[in-house]
Amino acid sequence: MDAENSPPKAHLKWPKLIPGTLIRRYNRFLADVKLDNGRTVTAHCPNTGSMTGCSEPGRPVYLSFHDDPKRKLKYTWQLIRMPDSLVGVNTLVPNRLVERAIRVGAIPEFRFNKEIRREVAVGNGSRIDLLLSDAGGRACYIEIKNCTLVEEGTARFPDAVTARGVKHLYELERLRAAGDRCFMFYFVQRMDARNFQPADHIDPEYGATLRRVSGQGVEILAYDVDVDLDGIRLRRPIPCKL
Repeated sequence: MDAENSPPKAHLKWPKLIPGTLIRRYNRFLADVKLDNGRTVTAHCPNTGSMTGCSEPGRPVYLSFHDDPKRKLKYTWQLIRMPDSLVGVNTLVPNRLVERAIRVGAIPEFRFNKEIRREVAVGNGSRIDLLLSDAGGRACYIEIKNCTLVEEGTARFPDAVTARGVKHLYELERLRAAGDRCFMFYFVQRMDARNFQPADHIDPEYGATLRRVSGQGVEILAYDVDVDLDGIRLRRPIPCKL
């Protein structure tokens, strides 16, 4: 396919990355890292999940540095190198990249979009990540989940029991019953997954709820990425096996 006819791409560049080796991740938000220059630093971990399978001590990691006097921790953990893929650990990346992809028309399911709103309140204290509107004003809600757990080629979510995740599924089910279009979007922030399945062995309630809301018309999408030390790009949809 020539460049003129190739599908649009969505890309985010990393800030300057600093290599090191993970010593430990603890208290959810902290990680001790030995930099390649021999210095040990504590970095902010922008991921509240358990990070099962992508937080092993001794793995190569990449940090960004932010020289902001208001920041207690100057370093932020961005990537870890696993045997078959770099893995992005920053949970702010999926929403930013998915929104950018929608704006450039890189996700076929959302090319109808005419307007995007972020973090939309939907009742009961919940918020849904994106609200799209088409030319006729019809609403489409998208909840985006960062997925970093891959087992034998299958991306799985969640990596820990998530009452909040189940609540989001209930909200999408309610919105769909009211006539709106709704999507669960799993953002697989690594390159070694062939398909997606809910992690029933970790949170069986989440898996059961996902299957039920899918049967009620909530649409399920999973996309993987191309990721390197320059940046991250949305790549392709992968099969969802519920």
